[in-house]
Amino acid sequence: MSTDRDGRAASALGWVARPLVVSALLTGLVLRLAFGLGYWVDKPLTHDEHEYLLLAENIAAGRGFQYLLPDGAAAPGEHFGRAPLYPLWLAGVMRLTGEGLGAAGSAPDGTRAPSPALVWAIKITQAGLGVLIVGLMAWLAQRAAGPAAAAIGAWLAALYPPLIWTPAYVLSETLYSALALGCVVLIENGVRTGTPMPRSGRVALGRPDAWRITAAGVLAGLAVLTRPAMLFFVGLAVPWMWRRRGVPAAGLLLLSTLLVVAPWTVRNLGEYGRFVLVASEGGITFWTGNHPLATGEGDMAANVAIKRANVAFRAAHPGLSPEQLEPLYYQDAIGWIVAHPFRFAQLLAQKAFYTVVPVGPSYQLHSPRYFWASVLAYLAVLPFGVLGLIRRAAPQPLLVLASASVLVCLVFFPQERFRIPVIDPTLLVCAASWGAARMGHAA
Repeated sequence: MSTDRDGRAASALGWVARPLVVSALLTGLVLRLAFGLGYWVDKPLTHDEHEYLLLAENIAAGRGFQYLLPDGAAAPGEHFGRAPLYPLWLAGVMRLTGEGLGAAGSAPDGTRAPSPALVWAIKITQAGLGVLIVGLMAWLAQRAAGPAAAAIGAWLAALYPPLIWTPAYVLSETLYSALALGCVVLIENGVRTGTPMPRSGRVALGRPDAWRITAAGVLAGLAVLTRPAMLFFVGLAVPWMWRRRGVPAAGLLLLSTLLVVAPWTVRNLGEYGRFVLVASEGGITFWTGNHPLATGEGDMAANVAIKRANVAFRAAHPGLSPEQLEPLYYQDAIGWIVAHPFRFAQLLAQKAFYTVVPVGPSYQLHSPRYFWASVLAYLAVLPFGVLGLIRRAAPQPLLVLASASVLVCLVFFPQERFRIPVIDPTLLVCAASWGAARMGHAA
């Protein structure tokens, strides 16, 4: 009798939760569009945003994945090797709208500014991705703790300030988050179904599950081509899948990921004459985070001393491309780590601290309004997210993804941009699941 009553209550709660989730999705869309189109307008672009747009313009114009000006001359300044998918996404928006970058000096800082119509198109499409992220988080919360968690998770995601403003920037975080969370959803859907095998306790791999895991691998590969940090997730997810579903499932996940990434790696081999799995930005990022002048948080923009050291490093190796410099950056950083193990251990402790506590130097680069909105929102969610983590109130693939993101921060360095796409959604899902569980206990 009690079981029937609980089932009826859960069913009723599901009917209540559905409109709450839908309203959260609509609210999330309105807030993202309002911020991007009504508030964050006519703002100067960062170095990364300029690079993404320049690559996208060359792709859209048929000049390839190059830092070139319209006349074919090399773009001035220092440029980094980038993963290809986000510039390709932007190039698609350019081709669809027929818009591009303006003439030289069209921006206040003397760079080439994108046309207003292109900016609007990018913000609108990324706002749509932001709403998809809200839906994925609601699905993961429901998987963890039922319909109430889905409703709570959807509203937390819709109203969470960092997730509202990220789609307004010409940066890869929103696309990466959608791909990474979509991959987790497919993996979770693929490992929860099937018939347990005798003795082993594993689940036989049926055709629907095989397709889900293959699709998850495709999304993982696309995420790698958006941000190579996703490789850390693949490295953790394959053995996890092996343990949960056996060798065939793990092999499918790995193979489908590699098949997506491999064509770009082959292209790099022909382009640069050496092995570059995705992009050469990893070398300088590793060097920045593992340097005698590193503080344990933030990139060169937050550490002028390392920026000067990088100028000296490049001057010591003149004429080399980012791809040629990549192994030299790794060699220099690893040499320092080997020579100074105790200082490196201290640096790791600093990275671990700054991964959780938002007080690093990069936070001081923002305006006070941004700083307090970001930090207070994160700190408001953190304790409830940690309570949910303690009771493992999230699907295991999501926890694997979050663990990989923490590992990235320890290997390279923590930064808010590295945290928001995965760690914050994980905390929000855990907080929603914990809150739904508490509501259930109270009832």
